[in-house]
Amino acid sequence: MVLGLLIIGGATSVILANRESYRTNEALSQVQESGRTAYELLARDVREAGISGCNSTGRMANVLDTTSGTLWWQTWFGIAGYESSQVNPAIPTSSAVGERVAGTDSITLQGIQGTALSVETHDPTSANFKINATTTDFAPNDVLIVCDFDHAAIVQVTNYNSSNVTVVHNTGGGVATPGNCSKGLGYPTDCTSTTGNSYAFGPNSQIAHFDAVAWYIGNNGRASEGGRSLYRRRMGGAAAILTEEVVAGVTNMDLQYREQGVSDFRDANAVVNWSNVNAVMITLTLTSADQRVTPDTSVNEGRVQRRFTNIVTLRNRVP
Repeated sequence: MVLGLLIIGGATSVILANRESYRTNEALSQVQESGRTAYELLARDVREAGISGCNSTGRMANVLDTTSGTLWWQTWFGIAGYESSQVNPAIPTSSAVGERVAGTDSITLQGIQGTALSVETHDPTSANFKINATTTDFAPNDVLIVCDFDHAAIVQVTNYNSSNVTVVHNTGGGVATPGNCSKGLGYPTDCTSTTGNSYAFGPNSQIAHFDAVAWYIGNNGRASEGGRSLYRRRMGGAAAILTEEVVAGVTNMDLQYREQGVSDFRDANAVVNWSNVNAVMITLTLTSADQRVTPDTSVNEGRVQRRFTNIVTLRNRVP
């Protein structure tokens, strides 16, 4: 009986040890997979920040109307970071689900979405673009970027004719917020009249959806899983703002930025000129959803925790 009890005890110890080893490996795999997914999606937006589709000279005409105020994405900046103590106008900080966790960094990025299409003709008087394609996914109220060798312009679609693939960018008349202050897409912007600074974009100019996205650590409402996730708030069709939970288990994000001519990375509140930022150092802290995996359950309820760091360069701001 004694020998039997010893054998049973030994077998039980092996089974329990294997079980704990499996749970630890499973938690580590979960953290690593979440880290890969988070970096893949976040880095993609960072690399494309500030891209207008044609050049990186910074000449941007913006005819979006500011009469009723300026929305968080409405002014062109390309990239802007916010330290944990700074307010990000794109995301309220509160304990509500989907909103930013207090004391965490965030970042807002702008550029083009998807592949740009070619302009066949542009009539500035009629305020319309004829697109060189059989079909597009453009729709009324979408915000677009159009560009050529001289400059780029941000404009909202007031009408779209799918039969002849024509985008209209008029002023007033049923367009969603914010609308266009002028039909003129010349640089610099002139909103003092309907015609504004008239400019005709030539054949083969590029036109694409304007993209604006804010990345942050948000409350997911699931305390049993740690309560935090990596979120993004982005512009969808017809200028609608969408809030999306991207990766669960990302509990913190630390961001630092490198400016051209400066060797070290700095916090957001130390950046002098955001137009000179050409790289971002991203450090993510991830925890497993499973509790009581590590021996010390007093820290993060025994969850596995890891920190990963990655440096991402902005594609249009490096030689």
